[in-house]
Amino acid sequence: MHAGKGILAALTLSVLSAAVHAADPIVVYTARIDELIKPVFDAYTKETGVKIKFITDKEAPLMERIKAEGANTPADLLVTVDGGNLWQADQMGILQPVDSAVIKQNVPSQYRASNDSWAGLTLRARTIVYSPERVKEGELTTYEALADERWEGRLCLRTSKKVYNQSLTATMIEANGAEKTEQVLKGWVGNLTTDVFPDDTALIQAVDAGLCDVGIVNTYYFGRLLAQKPDLKAKLFWPNQDDRGVHVNLSGVGLTKHAPNAEAAIKLMEWMTGEEAQRLFAKINMEYPVNPAVKADETVAAWGEFKADSVPVEVTGKRQAEAIRMMDRVGWN
Repeated sequence: MHAGKGILAALTLSVLSAAVHAADPIVVYTARIDELIKPVFDAYTKETGVKIKFITDKEAPLMERIKAEGANTPADLLVTVDGGNLWQADQMGILQPVDSAVIKQNVPSQYRASNDSWAGLTLRARTIVYSPERVKEGELTTYEALADERWEGRLCLRTSKKVYNQSLTATMIEANGAEKTEQVLKGWVGNLTTDVFPDDTALIQAVDAGLCDVGIVNTYYFGRLLAQKPDLKAKLFWPNQDDRGVHVNLSGVGLTKHAPNAEAAIKLMEWMTGEEAQRLFAKINMEYPVNPAVKADETVAAWGEFKADSVPVEVTGKRQAEAIRMMDRVGWN
């Protein structure tokens, strides 16, 4: 009789413990700013009742924090931008594989880690921005062609210190080899009309103001500026359409190695790659859905269709160090 009561009490405590654990919020460390990620989390909470607590910071401090916290980390998920950063997080040993049929169905393999440690959430193209007033039809063709003499004193670039340009360079090394890529970068630096810019928005404004004729930017920066300045004259061009395609990178998510609420966190990961969340991401962020079943927002779609580079995005991480050394050698600051 006493034994039966003991078993019943133990079962009761077990059920209560499970209920409390199920009610624990999912904790996300995110390098995406509040206004870009909070509406997505709010939608998930509204749909499921599951609370999400998120902490926002730059990607490097967040990754170091997860590493320092070790087994005591409260973080379940890391959300950040660029395959190079996600690859680095995996190399640091702070992520764990997620074998999810849902994620594999929703996210094409080139936008997932080969060991399933992270998956893409949104896509962004890093493409050419140009002045339609000063660039003739047919002048633009490829990234590599921006090293030609015709662009001397006409090119603007963002700093090489930003991971976006490191990733572009890494994929060029993968596609063209190191020797050819280094020659292209030398040509780019030689064609600069002014010092490198700290951000893509300033670069687009420089093209619009006539300081330079062409540059390389992420599409969503163009979209945000266009929303603020509907009379923006600068346009986007899709390079390399006769060969490998436009360089595409992503924002993505990984499950932390010591996630305290892993089961619930994986469900959130799966939901974020599904159609409802993908539509939200596309509208709020002016980025492309990683899920091919979801169409881009009409504002983004208006920029035109393009063939994307099919190289796996994790190449941007694997070749990141090589790319940085090359950029330093050619004097790309």
